[in-house]
Amino acid sequence: MKFKAIIFDLDGTIADTLPLCIAAFKQSVEPLLKKEISEAEVIATFGPSEEGTIRKLIPEHEQAGVQAYLQHYEALHHTCPVPFDGIKDLLEYLESTGVLLAMVTGKGIHSTHLSLKQFGLERYFEVLETGSPEGPNKVNGIRNVLKRLELNAAECLYVGDAPSDITYCKQVGIPIAAAAWASTTDAEQLKPLNPDWLFYTVSEFKAWLAGKISY
Repeated sequence: MKFKAIIFDLDGTIADTLPLCIAAFKQSVEPLLKKEISEAEVIATFGPSEEGTIRKLIPEHEQAGVQAYLQHYEALHHTCPVPFDGIKDLLEYLESTGVLLAMVTGKGIHSTHLSLKQFGLERYFEVLETGSPEGPNKVNGIRNVLKRLELNAAECLYVGDAPSDITYCKQVGIPIAAAAWASTTDAEQLKPLNPDWLFYTVSEFKAWLAGKISY
């Protein structure tokens, strides 16, 4: 089966944005919480979109926290100015073949658009599904993409860096290429979950894709 669509995650897959997210959370939450929080405390709340993370950390200041987060996220984006080496070339290549491109991310819609605009990648993704403040929503996001593209799961490939991505893809029945090229990704956490494929560089992934896309 050749893939008709490739669905990408964003954080840790398109760019090394996780440190940016953590910094923006700390700068937005700590003044309202009136104390410092650790990176581990922030990461422990991940799953829902940033609105959900703020809700968990400072429920009494959710609106102010979300507004502050987006301001800091945009202001700090210079610390992550470009996507991973090879990502734009990969998207250009896939676009030239006629393969459909989509994105399913746990990020909120506003920060997703901020990052895609910063990276100059907005135009590549025909379908975009973002996260929910209520909790992890990638399973529904992937299913929505399949419905909108009128494709079945076996015709598509998801590309993501987190252990949870592998779990979600298995629930949907969609093949997953685990991306281990981010500094924040530990491949040893991905292997036991048995992703369909595991790649350590964008160039390795692109070379592999050449014979597996439908055009």
